[in-house]
Amino acid sequence: MNEFERAYSVGKTLCIIALALISGQVFGQDNEQEKLAELQAELRARQQVLDNSKASAKELTDVLKASELDIAKVAKKLTQTNDNLRQLQAEQQSLQQEQSSLKAAIRQQQSLLSSQLKSAFMAGHYDYAKMMFYQEDAKTFERVITYYQYLAKARQSEITKFKDNVARLETVTASLAEKAASLLALLDEQKNQRAVLLTRQNDRKKTLAKLNQTIASESERIAALQEDEKALREAIEAARIAAQRAAEAAQISLDGLAKLKGKLSAPVEGRVRKLFGNRRQGQVRWKGIIIDGEEGDAVKSIASGKVLYADWLRGFGLVAIVDHGEGYMSVYGHNQALLKQAGDDVRRGENLALVGRSGGQASPNLYFEIRHKGKALNPTAWFN
Repeated sequence: MNEFERAYSVGKTLCIIALALISGQVFGQDNEQEKLAELQAELRARQQVLDNSKASAKELTDVLKASELDIAKVAKKLTQTNDNLRQLQAEQQSLQQEQSSLKAAIRQQQSLLSSQLKSAFMAGHYDYAKMMFYQEDAKTFERVITYYQYLAKARQSEITKFKDNVARLETVTASLAEKAASLLALLDEQKNQRAVLLTRQNDRKKTLAKLNQTIASESERIAALQEDEKALREAIEAARIAAQRAAEAAQISLDGLAKLKGKLSAPVEGRVRKLFGNRRQGQVRWKGIIIDGEEGDAVKSIASGKVLYADWLRGFGLVAIVDHGEGYMSVYGHNQALLKQAGDDVRRGENLALVGRSGGQASPNLYFEIRHKGKALNPTAWFN
């Protein structure tokens, strides 16, 4: 093959590769454009529902559910990021303390080695051959030999420690640099998650305002509350039956709450609104209490048990129901996010969810109930 043929072959190959690359880029761009178009269409559809004055309460409730589930996902990720940040900062602080200790130890070892070398130099006028041939004092000779042996061992030990500490210091310094980079990445991630959370919350706010306009009359509000209560009652009953079947099948025994009456801690810190039994709207009465809290605060399980329900429920938002055995259950509603899923075991005081305003709440709080065999009990009687 002559030079011209070789050049032609190489040029042809390069053209094929270039065309393949261009085709791949165009295909990738087409995919991205399709995804963008789908997202824009979804947002337009949602906005159309919000803008439509004839939108039904059911349609708006579905949009609200979608918004609050989106918020839950982002809030859960944000909580995990914050936990990782705290752990990383603790590790960083520990490494910084170790680094300071190593630097101090190295300085001390340098000083000690310097003193030992100086002592060896000062004692260097001893002539071992002279002491042996001229029969110098044997005791003095033995003492000097022992001293030199001790000095050599001590110096070697300190040199070994010094080398080990220098090596460890290099490792710790490298780890600190790695932790610092990870910390910056997590802070950026946290910032992005907060921005997404804010966007989702604004979307929810618009949906909620439209929903409240739709359910304007007294009769409509009562009907909506009755539907909400019915949904919760059905969820609790389904959870109770599931708990009974699971206990029978696995022969699991939970102790219930009877022995803990008056000894339980509230599931979240905050002002307790003692609403149990009070009229809510029309003939609808409160079956639980509201505890005001800070958005994102931890909601803790009041006692050990098993999570039977963890999902979004109309009127109550993200709800967790925990079975404590002997027919006792606790209900946690209006959460921002659920940290446990159905089937998970929980210990007393373990984080179960995050305080939020799901279910159409204007301010962050926890809706809380205690039930025994389906009957609602006054929760405040169970707190210490």
